[in-house]
Amino acid sequence: MSIKSTVLGFPRMGSDRQLKKLVEKFWAGKATEQELVEGSKQLRADHWALQKQHGLTEVPAGDFSYYDHVLDAAFAVGIIPERYQQLDTAGTQAYFAMARGLQNKSIGIDVPSLEMKKWFDTNYHFMVPEVADNQKFVLHSTKVVDEFKEARALGYTARPVVLGPVSLLALSKTAKGSSTKPLEQLASLVPVYVELLGQLAAAGAEWVQMDEPVLALDLDAAVYKAAFEQAYSEFAKIDGLKYLLTSYFNRLGENLAWAATLPVHGIHLDLVRGSDDLDTALATIPEDKIISAGLINGRNIWKANLGQQLAVLNKIISARTPGRVWVSSSCSLLHSPHSLQPEVGHLDEETLGWLSFAEEKVEEVATLAAAAADPTTVQAKLQVNAANVASRKSSERITRPAVQQRLAALDRSFYTRKAPFTERQTLQRAALKLPLFPTTTIGSFPQTAEVRKARAQFRKGALAEAEYTEYLEAETRKCIEWQDQIGLDVLVHGEFERTDMVEFFGENLEGFVFTKKGWVQSYGSRCVKPPVIFGDVSRPKAMTVDVAKFAQSCSANKPVKGMLTGPVTILKWSFVRDDQPLSQTAGQIALAIRDEVVDLEAAGIKVIQVDEPAIREGLPLRKADYAAYLEWSVDVFRLATTGVTNQTQIHTHFCYSDFNEIFTAIQNLDADVITIENSKSDLKLLGALETHGYAAEIGPGLYDIHSPRVPSVEEMTARFAALQKYIPAENLWANPDCGLKTRGWPEVKESLENLVAVAVNARRQHQA
Repeated sequence: MSIKSTVLGFPRMGSDRQLKKLVEKFWAGKATEQELVEGSKQLRADHWALQKQHGLTEVPAGDFSYYDHVLDAAFAVGIIPERYQQLDTAGTQAYFAMARGLQNKSIGIDVPSLEMKKWFDTNYHFMVPEVADNQKFVLHSTKVVDEFKEARALGYTARPVVLGPVSLLALSKTAKGSSTKPLEQLASLVPVYVELLGQLAAAGAEWVQMDEPVLALDLDAAVYKAAFEQAYSEFAKIDGLKYLLTSYFNRLGENLAWAATLPVHGIHLDLVRGSDDLDTALATIPEDKIISAGLINGRNIWKANLGQQLAVLNKIISARTPGRVWVSSSCSLLHSPHSLQPEVGHLDEETLGWLSFAEEKVEEVATLAAAAADPTTVQAKLQVNAANVASRKSSERITRPAVQQRLAALDRSFYTRKAPFTERQTLQRAALKLPLFPTTTIGSFPQTAEVRKARAQFRKGALAEAEYTEYLEAETRKCIEWQDQIGLDVLVHGEFERTDMVEFFGENLEGFVFTKKGWVQSYGSRCVKPPVIFGDVSRPKAMTVDVAKFAQSCSANKPVKGMLTGPVTILKWSFVRDDQPLSQTAGQIALAIRDEVVDLEAAGIKVIQVDEPAIREGLPLRKADYAAYLEWSVDVFRLATTGVTNQTQIHTHFCYSDFNEIFTAIQNLDADVITIENSKSDLKLLGALETHGYAAEIGPGLYDIHSPRVPSVEEMTARFAALQKYIPAENLWANPDCGLKTRGWPEVKESLENLVAVAVNARRQHQA
């Protein structure tokens, strides 16, 4: 018996973030487009070779992207908004402008990027396609065909990966000035997909992986069943192609009944996050269809319990015709770091034995397939795996009784501020003496090459601690003095000591370990290195108090915010232990942050920001699961922030989300001020404000920091004027969308000077 082993996708960046470096060189004009093309081709070849080497019988092709796979899919079918049509659409100019915006004043080009959103409940961001009325779809790019041919030419059995038309349109938005819902234009899009699939068939493809992740969501069955039937009945007419209908991140649930009837040849099941589907799937999916069993977790970094997963695989095999079962990852390995090899000698042997990154997950998939066919061929691997799984369960490093007892002993008083917001607001205004429309930033300032170099030298021991501290203090002082000089009202220290808003705190908390090269893609070329939460979390000592005290000493007349990351974001942006409920781990983190908040207040910090950009991202994909998540996520934020007096102003920050679904939860956080992404999502926040109202203070972002373009005073003035129609002047703040870490100083300075001018002008107009 032979079982196909494969994965749904592989990380794009490379073992040492080669793609990030290559793309950024191209953006900087230090690499040609041909060098970008050839370097990317080599990276794909390396990744296919690695997958084959570890035993996969089929590799995915077309999962690679310079920036984002949703952007690739939109670009391929001609969803290129009018504002980019003036650019070179044959090369990469228009593509990267859609991703990042493009501003070149010397030739009169100034176009913003597409909107950015979180990819389901992951920390990956995708670019949101804009579909206009009577959109003209056309096969604009054959990228997936070209990459499939590359793999074939190198001798690999490959399966093209295509984002399906229903999910592409469901994830798109209606372009400004248009009224037609994207999905209503499916009939016009399907022929372009037919053309693309026909080219894949002509190139020799046998199977095509049709990614339709919207199947993991609550869907209007009547609408979506008809849409899928409309598209896939046409695809079925293409001779020689077989389709693997692929969804992930959750159970298919009630969508499975009709998805199983579609004219496809196989269905992928995420049996990590959607394991509840299995029995129904075995009873529902016709015997002549392949079942692709997603048994290896593509979203976390713990070794799979291969014995346990092998039992699940054998159950599927016993219920199906031999040869009609594949073994795969639960989702693309895009969300996993590349390889454990760089961690050898960096992590201790025990921890190393608990972990599995993308390269190791490929081997786990291949091992499961081999074990199902003949377990004696991989007996040694199964024994090592069982020992590692047992080691993690029994390790004394995992559990700290004092931490668990402290959390269990809390009563509801720990989750409530001492007075309602209206009383706190009066006291805070008297204490802070801020002007109307106060200005601030979200926290970080540019991490220049010099800052990164100093940090690297310090970590290597080439720079003494005293010298490094002196350098950081000098950078902090310059940053604060410049903010004061241009007229910002609530200042920040710039976070020059921090590599990442989660990693920094994990490095100072117990229960975390850190990888050397455990990078994952967040968006575009931006990679993050999530910490690993392996055990109970506690704070052994203060983390930010000394830096905050120094920063405040640099400004005699203006408050400097204490900057912390919230418990839900630390949880969501880490690789989290899977041996206890997420709510319990989040509660432990919240207690650590609470201790830091209290210490900051005692040190004289009057404004403390606890960022929660990931709180919407953590929302379950199914509405039936919302209430439980929102209850504990609100609770842990309040646990982290309610230990202060009424005079201390608590801020929080959210980014790139659909806020309507969680706006009540945002209100329940009981923060004094929220800053919130707004500019990149076409002021959709205004709809939420109109529907729900918001009584506390709020700073909707006035410009997008993920693009290098500088917003004009006029552009931000128009946005600020629109906000004043929904938010009382006394409650409205002016600020960017997000932190400024990834930007350069010249654009930051010009942008913030323009932002301050907007607020100053608004004050004058309000007083007139």
